Amino acid sequence: MTPAPDAAALLDLAVTTAREAADLVTRGRASAAAGQVDVKSSPVDMVTAVDKACEELVVTRLLSARPDDGLLGEEGAARTGTSGVRWVVDPIDGTTNFVYGLPAYAVSIAAEVDGQARAGVVLNVATGELYSATAGGGAHLTLPGADPVRLGGSRPASLEQTLVATGFGYRAEQRRAQGAVVAELLPYIRDIRRHGSAALDLCTVAAGRVDAYYELHLNRWDFAAGALVAAEAGVVVTGLPGRAFAEPLGIAAAPSVADEFIALLDRLHPR
Repeated sequence: MTPAPDAAALLDLAVTTAREAADLVTRGRASAAAGQVDVKSSPVDMVTAVDKACEELVVTRLLSARPDDGLLGEEGAARTGTSGVRWVVDPIDGTTNFVYGLPAYAVSIAAEVDGQARAGVVLNVATGELYSATAGGGAHLTLPGADPVRLGGSRPASLEQTLVATGFGYRAEQRRAQGAVVAELLPYIRDIRRHGSAALDLCTVAAGRVDAYYELHLNRWDFAAGALVAAEAGVVVTGLPGRAFAEPLGIAAAPSVADEFIALLDRLHPR
């Protein structure tokens, strides 16, 4: 059995791989814009050839470096390893943004050790902003050409001053219910933002660009890296009371409003 490296070594591999993957995604933008798009769970759940090629590249690079590791990818990559390390990969989180040319789509790579995220990177391909974290090592944002800056979230004074990000499912009945929750939530908060990438939403809470985020029915690849970045920035990352994150609701909130925000979501989401 190959011994698991430390979190910093895992992060270095994730960052190098994410940067190479981002180059592939950038080159593939023209083909996506030209309409080479399929759908998955619903007519609005898009996947492109670039998503699939990016995942193949990431899998190849990670397993070439660490052949005994496991892997889980959004586009179907799945492998049981023997090292205790599993990579969780979303090759393009925010595919709709990618297709439309909106500048919020990311390569997300996390390394789990014995089921716990130990290193993660979320790279916004369109802007070059790289969010990274290691368990116990803090979270950082690296802008192109700049040194990493440590992240510490925000501290809104009250719930009514809290800027909230969220996302919506792909099925019409899900969206109808989620829209009703937003309508109830809006009078209590500053405003809503919808970026279209769960990984980036979690990182924007870490960076203090929004104060809180919530979303239903996230998959592991949607949040494995971003949730670690948020937690390492000091953000409260949790589910509804008594529930784990993303079972079924994922919540990330600034500590100053977390209790009140969670209680409000608990009231608005029927059990």
